[in-house]
Formats: sequence, structure tokens, C-alpha cells
Amino acid sequence: MFVLRTMAARGAEPDDVHRWLVVTVQRGPGDLQPDKLPTPLQDYGDRIETRLSPAPGDRGTEIAVRFRQPPPAQSASVGARITGDDPRQGLRLALREAKSLLETGEIMRADAPSTTRSTPGGKLIGLMSRRADGEGVL
Repeated sequence: MFVLRTMAARGAEPDDVHRWLVVTVQRGPGDLQPDKLPTPLQDYGDRIETRLSPAPGDRGTEIAVRFRQPPPAQSASVGARITGDDPRQGLRLALREAKSLLETGEIMRADAPSTTRSTPGGKLIGLMSRRADGEGVL
């Protein structure tokens, strides 16, 4: 509980807001070009910086992205992240979708619930799954 209060009181540090978001894809460094990345990242256009580098241990390529103009620190607060108002959540989602497209040729989605009857537990799982898109964790 103390950690959450400390994080909420502290908010996002300026460096945290402008840090690079990175994924490793199973493609050789010569296979990718910063100006020819998949649509989810191209949709951001000139609003993002992109950096490609070989992954450690010859395990593919690292794609790193960040906003050219860092979003305000308050937009990355705990409250903004919970409500889905953190602009970096959309960029995280675009980066994961680009990884999926590069590795499998399609965007992988969580399976729809197998039940047709809505239950409180099912609603909770649905809410958590939708929130997981922006943060990358369930």
C-alpha cells in the first residue's frame, strides 16, 4: 500500500514520460527500415522517433519508439494510466501490434469469451482485457 501511495504522490518523472518503448522482433536488422514499419506505427507519422538496432545475442531486431514531443508528466500519472488517458498507452499498443504483424502477419487478439451470458466475473475479465491493451499487462 505504501508503494502505491508513494507512486501516486510522486507522479511520473520527466525522464519516465520521454523514455523509449522497446520490443524485440524475430527479424534480421536488414529486414526492417524505420520508414517502412507496419501500419500501427506509421499511423503516428512524424509524431514519433523510431530507432532500430540489433537485439543482444543475435536474437532479432529491437524496435524502439518514443514521442518527439514528450507528453505532459500529469498525463502519465497513475490516475491517467488507470482511466486510459495516458497517450503512451496507444503507442505501446501500436508497438505490440507492429511486432505481431512483423512476426505472424496478423494482429493477435485475446479470444472472445465462450459464454453468451454475461456474468459479473465475465464483465470483470472483459474490463481487465481491454485495459491490458494499453498497459501490456493484465
